[in-house]
Amino acid sequence: MNRTVLALVISLLAASPLFAQNADAIQRGQKVYAAEKCNICHSIGTVGNRKGPLDDVGSRLTSDQIRDWITHAPEMTAKTKAERKPAMKAYPNLNKEDLEALVSYLASLKK
Repeated sequence: MNRTVLALVISLLAASPLFAQNADAIQRGQKVYAAEKCNICHSIGTVGNRKGPLDDVGSRLTSDQIRDWITHAPEMTAKTKAERKPAMKAYPNLNKEDLEALVSYLASLKK
């Protein structure tokens, strides 16, 4: 009986507009990640610069913190006393939709 209920819940979630919107945002965020060439400094899986792995960034940071790292990197570097060289630069000019999609994508990366 539990498997039936679980399957029903999963199918309802998968069919919901919110799930579809989030999946669309994540997919768009993947495109923004590629277009902005984030993999020059960061990696996801085996792709990109392994000095800056993001595989579990969604487990370590909130969406607000991820957004702050993207838009206010020097301030976040100072706040967290990050020592990675070169330091991350800020991307304050991403349009709002691309920024939110990128945040959605990175927040979905959890181990």
